[in-house]
Amino acid sequence: MEKCYTDFNLRRIEMSPKGWTPQPLLLLLLVSSACLIRESKAASFCTKADQCALDEELKKAADSVQARYDHTRIYQVELASEEHVRLFQALEQASDSCSFMGHARQPGQKLTIMVTGAKVADFDDLVHSYNVTHRVLNHNFQALIDANYREVAPEDTKPEEFDWKRYHPLESINAWLRNLAETHPEVHLVDMGRSAQGRSILGVKIAFDNENRTTVFVESGIHAREWIAPATATYIIDQLVNSRDPAVQALARSQNWYIFPTTNPDGYLYTFHGDRMWRKNRALFGICRGVDLNRNFPFHWNVTGASGDPCRYDYSGPAAASEAETKVMIEFLKHRVVSERIRTFIALHSYSQMIMFPYGHSAERVDNYQDLTEIGQLAAQKIKDVSGRIYKSGSIYETIYPSAGGSKDWAHGELKIPITFSYELRGAADSEDLFILSAKEIEPTAVEAFASLQTIVQEAGKRGYYQ
Repeated sequence: MEKCYTDFNLRRIEMSPKGWTPQPLLLLLLVSSACLIRESKAASFCTKADQCALDEELKKAADSVQARYDHTRIYQVELASEEHVRLFQALEQASDSCSFMGHARQPGQKLTIMVTGAKVADFDDLVHSYNVTHRVLNHNFQALIDANYREVAPEDTKPEEFDWKRYHPLESINAWLRNLAETHPEVHLVDMGRSAQGRSILGVKIAFDNENRTTVFVESGIHAREWIAPATATYIIDQLVNSRDPAVQALARSQNWYIFPTTNPDGYLYTFHGDRMWRKNRALFGICRGVDLNRNFPFHWNVTGASGDPCRYDYSGPAAASEAETKVMIEFLKHRVVSERIRTFIALHSYSQMIMFPYGHSAERVDNYQDLTEIGQLAAQKIKDVSGRIYKSGSIYETIYPSAGGSKDWAHGELKIPITFSYELRGAADSEDLFILSAKEIEPTAVEAFASLQTIVQEAGKRGYYQ
């Protein structure tokens, strides 16, 4: 057999006596073996082109390293006492093997916790030792993730093949937005600015004429793992532009619209190639990465519901508005809120099936609390009428949990945008799937969300907010 060498290290790659090849050399072996099957049997060394191919394969291998959740379990626990609250507060601080969906705050609370396979026995012992009522929502989270990745459209999906039966990677979404702007005169591509890693934060402005109408601003995907949010945002864009329903056409023309499907493009991309459960942006802080962008806005920043630890999922950042993504959204809105009459701000998230309004930092009630309460209840009722799904509505503080530094609180409290709502889309609060919503749920989720958004805009108009 002809030997093959590479310029990479000028050493021959051979099988060990026992037939096992060390993992770092396996890729080199595969690429080098290609030399043996070349048409030219005289070549004994890999060419420069071979080396380039090797470098590319090594880069692909590095880029494709993914977090695994094999045998990871999802638990739901019920905190029956102050002792239970203190117990789980201590556990969250002490363990990096338990990922909390929210924080332990008060007796009567239900809390969802993801426990790695290596710590399942310890966790099971803990809940039994302290008589904590609990149930297992999922016994092997990786199986759910694997199924979800199989529902992703190819990265080279053509814009005309874009749909809401599959999830789409970042570049496919951006290509679809570009194509929409090129083929529809009422759609204008908008680059809000650059992310921490230099990616464009793309969206569209939809305006059917040059009238100075009031404007609806929709931001989505600020939490990377919430794939249903960008999918819903693109569905809303499609309906506003392409629907033949006279009611939808009237809605589309009653406002101007800014819609940004992926306001955290670095994080969103990373969920496809690194960690499906990644939430934050990808800024580097020592040994850890990422800021929770929805805790980074400069309105009662870091007073509650956030962490000062860069390794935590809800790290609020080193300072208010420290992050590139936060800064560009702030500047974008500040420069347009008056001139383009932005009166409605919508944030799309998942999961828990909620329609919420400010504030999150305290129980303080906004000036138009009653209007927002009634509009939110009507929007939730619309969803029930459309799909039968139950959405809860109320202020963030009263409905989900205390949190500060969110985009919607800043938009309402600082910019005085009166109609401000944040959605937690499907699934339900006790969902066994968490953020890994099946692609078969995309259209039903988007349909009900869009119907409720129509209700919000219509009801706000009736109350004089768009005059």
